[in-house]
Amino acid sequence: MNSLDNKAVWSYFNAISKIPRPSKKEGKISQYLIDFASKLHLKIKTDIAGNILIKKPATNGKNSSKVIALQAHLDMVCEKNNDSEHDFETDPIISYVDGDWVKARGTTLGADNGIGIAMIMAVLASNDIEHPALECLFTVDEESGLTGAFALESDFLTADALINLDSEDDGEVFVGCAGGMDTVARLPYSTENVPNNYFGFSLSLSGLVGGHSGDDIHRGLGNSIILISQFLNHINQQTDLRINHIEGGNLRNAIPREAKVTGMIPYSFKETLRVQLNIFLSEIETEYALLEPKMQWELGSELDIECVIEKSISDKLLNGLASCPNGVIAMSEQMQDLVETSTNLASVKMKDDFIEIVSSQRSSVNASRQSIASEVGLYFSNMGAEVIHSDGYPGWEPNLDSPLLQVAVESYERINKTSPKVKAIHAGLECGLFKENYPDMDMISIGPTIRGAHSPDERLSISSTENTWWWLVEILQSI
Repeated sequence: MNSLDNKAVWSYFNAISKIPRPSKKEGKISQYLIDFASKLHLKIKTDIAGNILIKKPATNGKNSSKVIALQAHLDMVCEKNNDSEHDFETDPIISYVDGDWVKARGTTLGADNGIGIAMIMAVLASNDIEHPALECLFTVDEESGLTGAFALESDFLTADALINLDSEDDGEVFVGCAGGMDTVARLPYSTENVPNNYFGFSLSLSGLVGGHSGDDIHRGLGNSIILISQFLNHINQQTDLRINHIEGGNLRNAIPREAKVTGMIPYSFKETLRVQLNIFLSEIETEYALLEPKMQWELGSELDIECVIEKSISDKLLNGLASCPNGVIAMSEQMQDLVETSTNLASVKMKDDFIEIVSSQRSSVNASRQSIASEVGLYFSNMGAEVIHSDGYPGWEPNLDSPLLQVAVESYERINKTSPKVKAIHAGLECGLFKENYPDMDMISIGPTIRGAHSPDERLSISSTENTWWWLVEILQSI
């Protein structure tokens, strides 16, 4: 095993990091992979959605083994800090090493799922790894809609089993995942003239941890939209608060980190506003002292505002956002410490004639996912909003009798002298969709430790990447 060079993994990861690959704009990374496979004289297959399949024959002695698929997705979440000028469509990710972690400067790192791509490329390029016949599947648009997995045809793969490389915990093998769907509310609004004797202000909240709306939902992290709305709703109970503009969050599958509101209040309440904010912050900072140490609030005043949202809509909006269902709804009774059902208030944006509120619901139980989505939809409907539900995607039911799982567990035990944790994940993996077209395909998911996924705090553990690489090699050689 020591003769195998895992430096190839890092070489490919560095190369991938230089290639822009936002969701729905994976053309550059796709061409890179096609050129890579062509140089190795490997068979390449694509489909109408843009998914890529690269085939590699079995090594000597493995010809009678089952065909194994290795799978990763091509796109990455594009999140950055407010002070970052990074352009995800043109600029390379600037990464650096901090102890055992690889991080990016002010942006997401793209280890989700760039490190999975890199490991598959290292396997394809290697002449030293024994393996069965391989079908290496690279899907598009996983992060913003699972488009590639949805579009995958039932005859695109011939593999008997699949190893997904999109998990984020070293030493854990995943055999199930949650399904999910989005609920979008569109609240119509009109504007009116600014009242007399009012002054304009701005309030922003930034520096929250954010993170994945599935993996991190149980941590009780701050939701920027809810927190800023709770404070403003409190102020609205004391004086006539008028909203001019509200914006927060970005991606449907991320816990929102930032939010900003501009509005107006009577001049007589000007000084009280800052006093009330200080009181509110003393309570919030105590509650989130350990979870949100970088929370930052900024209050600006004397803004020149020309119009405000009509009062009744403004009141409904603030009250609705402040008390919106959010977080863990139920824990699994089958698997310890697994979130079964949750909902995440993801973003609020102002359009020309409506305010768009996006939330996402997840559950490993399809009926529960539908139930919480209906509850959230009814909540928004009662605010007067038009509600739209996405079609959603299915979960992946665990199979603890999986032959591939057995090989993975035994391989890990040989390397580490201890057993891996067998788990399900409260996040969407493409395996749930693969199961619809390939119901008999055996599947597992593994991956190195990634923290802060879907946020600029994303970081990849170097040691766990090496552990996962050797584990993958041992699995392939043991099949």
